[in-house]
Amino acid sequence: MSLEKQFLLNSSDLDDGQFREAQMQHNKRPVWLIVTRQSGAVRAWFNVCPHQGRSLNYAPDKFLTDPEGQLVCAAHGAVFEPLNGLCINGPCTGASLKAIETDERDGRIYGKIAE
Repeated sequence: MSLEKQFLLNSSDLDDGQFREAQMQHNKRPVWLIVTRQSGAVRAWFNVCPHQGRSLNYAPDKFLTDPEGQLVCAAHGAVFEPLNGLCINGPCTGASLKAIETDERDGRIYGKIAE
């Protein structure tokens, strides 16, 4: 069983290489997501670092990146590959962010959490 697709962002609000924060409902509760566009493709993950379960951003909708454009956890410096959410350096090396399904159409980005 899966939830219906939910609106996350307007396509025009997500540049290539950018990371944005979005919210959707899951089991009648809000969950926070990281949404990115890499080489034109949209990806999204739960905004939860596998190291200690903290958000990766340092402020609402503010994410750190390294000089290569990789996502960096603000709490402990774990570095995540932006194409697949795999931690490639730091305290959770080898772990991955939990992905959600995305769909982009008619200028809007949608997300869906598979049950």
